[in-house]
Amino acid sequence: MDHVSDTTPGYAGSKDAHLKRLRRIEGQVRGLQRQVESDTYCIDVLTQVSAATKALEAFALALLDEHLHHCVTDAITKGGAEAELKVQEASAAIARLVRS
Repeated sequence: MDHVSDTTPGYAGSKDAHLKRLRRIEGQVRGLQRQVESDTYCIDVLTQVSAATKALEAFALALLDEHLHHCVTDAITKGGAEAELKVQEASAAIARLVRS
């Protein structure tokens, strides 16, 4: 579900840090490509896959934490249908993270 909000995203205060983290993850994925291109031993590639996966999971958890502390808290303070929607969105996001 794509949701466009009229408020500042919860990660706005740490946007630069998030972008830096994503660039690092992008570098890890490019490293995987280089490993496969150079016929790196399977276990070494899998180790790098695990590291990239954990880095993405950590990024997702940080973003979720910011969403809960900013967007969901703000909506609950305002109350009404928006609060219910934000809680449902957060629950769905958590379910997707748990399944992945």
